[in-house]
Amino acid sequence: MEALLAQRIRIFVESGQVRSDIADFVRAELDALSADGCVITEETAGMLTSHLLLALTRLRNGEPVEEFRADDMAAAELADHPQAVRRAHAVSVRTERAFGSPLPESEINFLAMHFALLRRDTP
Repeated sequence: MEALLAQRIRIFVESGQVRSDIADFVRAELDALSADGCVITEETAGMLTSHLLLALTRLRNGEPVEEFRADDMAAAELADHPQAVRRAHAVSVRTERAFGSPLPESEINFLAMHFALLRRDTP
């Protein structure tokens, strides 16, 4: 993993914002994306990394995740990116196995948009 992206994760853990098991989960997801041919750097995946770290922390802490007003727009935009949507749903399944709860649909949509952007930016 690129040093800057690893540093981002380390800062979240060392500051107490994120538990190490969540950081490990996110690292594994980033490694899987890299193995699938995506370019995973601070520039391309920094926002995805932060989003996933914080979403899993909210989920783990039992904090409610409200539906976003943009969910319908996100779903329409993602219609052209079925692979990104499938990957986001797969992350939700792994999240449920690891932490006992799946991601809500709003989080799945946001992850799918991140994944679609990664694919767009990968040569």
